[in-house]
Amino acid sequence: MARQIVIGLEVHLQLLTKTKLFCSCSAEYIGHTPNSNVCPICLAVPGTLPLLNDGAVALASRLGLGLHCTIQNYSTFGRKNYFYADLAKAYQITQYELPVATKGYLDIELGGASKRVRIHHLHLEEDAGKLVHPTADGRLTGAAYSLVDYNRGGVPLSEVVSEPDMSSPAEAKEYVMRLRQLARYLDVSDGEMESGSLRVDANISLTNADGTLGTRVEIKNMNSLKALERALEYEISRQNKVLDSGGRIVQETRLWDDAEGVTRSMRNKETASDYRYYPEMDLAPIVISDSEIEGYRQSMPELPQEKRLRFAQSFGLSGEEIAILTEQKALADYYEATVSAGAPTARAANWIRMEVLRVLNELGQDISEFRVKPDALAGLVKKIEQGDISSTIGKDLLDLMAREDLTLDEAVKRLGAPQGRLSGDALRELASRIVSSQPDVAETIKNGLDKKGGKIKFLQGLVMKEARGQADPNEVAGCLSELLGS
Repeated sequence: MARQIVIGLEVHLQLLTKTKLFCSCSAEYIGHTPNSNVCPICLAVPGTLPLLNDGAVALASRLGLGLHCTIQNYSTFGRKNYFYADLAKAYQITQYELPVATKGYLDIELGGASKRVRIHHLHLEEDAGKLVHPTADGRLTGAAYSLVDYNRGGVPLSEVVSEPDMSSPAEAKEYVMRLRQLARYLDVSDGEMESGSLRVDANISLTNADGTLGTRVEIKNMNSLKALERALEYEISRQNKVLDSGGRIVQETRLWDDAEGVTRSMRNKETASDYRYYPEMDLAPIVISDSEIEGYRQSMPELPQEKRLRFAQSFGLSGEEIAILTEQKALADYYEATVSAGAPTARAANWIRMEVLRVLNELGQDISEFRVKPDALAGLVKKIEQGDISSTIGKDLLDLMAREDLTLDEAVKRLGAPQGRLSGDALRELASRIVSSQPDVAETIKNGLDKKGGKIKFLQGLVMKEARGQADPNEVAGCLSELLGS
C-alpha cells in the first residue's frame, strides 16, 4: 500500500490593530528603530499587568465567522512556558483549552475539484520579538551572536489550526492562498508572508503500511508560498527515503533552508505537556455575547467564494477571469463599478485583466492608487465598443490617463486621437499620401512584380499605423488596389 501524505497547517496572521494585544504600544514594527515601540508591559517588567485589546477580539471573531467557525461566548488565556530570547516574559500568553473560535472549514479548489479543509480552532495570542543573526552570507547558521528587537513582541496574532486534511504540497499552498484572501477581504490582516504578518508552520507525516498516521514532523521558516511548497516536497522525499531504508521518522521541528533547498533538524518537537500550560491569572476570560456575535455576522462583507459564484452567474465570465478579478476585493469592486458605469461585462473584464493590471504593474501601484476611476474606464471601453477609437489608441489613452492623471477628454486632446473610423475620401487621401511616400514600392506593385503580396501588405500596414487603427482593413485594401491598379 502506497504511503499517503498527510498535512495540517498552523497559520499565524497578524491582526490589523493599531496597538498591541496587551498594551497601548504601536503595533507597527517594520522600518522602525529596534526596541522603539516598547513599554514596561510588553517588556515584561515585574509588577506590570496586561490589558486586553478588544479590537483584536473583534477581528479574530470576524475571521472565525469567515471560516464558518462557532464563536465561543466564553474563552480564556493561558501561559505557554518555554524560553526563547525573543519572548521577554519567557512564556507566551495564548489560548489553549478554550479558544475564541472552533470547528469551521475552508473550501479550496485545485484542478477543477473542490475540497473542504476542516478548521480545528482559531485562537488569539501575542507575537514574539524578532532575533537578528548577523552573518556575512545570510545563512541560517554561523552567526557569532544574536540581537533582539522587541518591537514585534505583543503584536496580536490569530492562529488558525487546520485538521490534517491536505494531501499534497499544492493543496497546502492553495489553502494558504485562500485563507490569506479571506483575511484580506475581511480586512483583518494584510497577509504579507514576506514581511512576516502571515507565517505558516506545517505538520507533515506519511501513513504507515496499515493506513494509520505516521510520525509527524513540523517545518518552520517558510517565508513564501513557493518556499512552503518546496519545503513540503523536500520533506515528503526525505521521509520516504528514511522509511524505505528501514529507518524511523523522529518527531521533531525542522527549519527550511531556502538557499540549500533542504530542511534541517532544529529541536525535538514539544508536546502540550512540555509547554506546562496553566491559566493566565492576570487576564479575565473573554466573554462575547450572542448579540455581539450577531453584530459581527451582520458586518461581514461578501466572502470570496460567494463573490466568485455571483460573478459567474451575473456576468457570465470564465473561471480564469473570475479568479483574477476576485483575487483582491478592491479589484472586484473596481470591476463592478466599471460595469455599473455602463461598460460591457466581457470587455470590461478583459481590459482590467490585460491593461489595467499591466499599467498597475508598470507603475508599481495597487488598484486603490489607480488614477483612472471606474467611470473613466467605462467611458474608454464604451468608445472602443462603439468603434469611435481603436483598441490600440485605447491603450495609449489609458497610459496617459493613469500616468498623468488626465480625464478621457484631456487624454484624447493630448494624444490627438481621431474620433470615429477613417473612411471614404479621408481614407483615400491618407492611402494616396502613403503611396506617394513609397514610390519604389508602388512601382513594384504596378509592374506586377509583387508576386507574394508582401509589398501591398507593407503599404496596408503603413496606412493602418497612420490611421492609428481607426480604419477598416478591407476598405484600406480596396483603396490601395484602386490607387495601384492591382
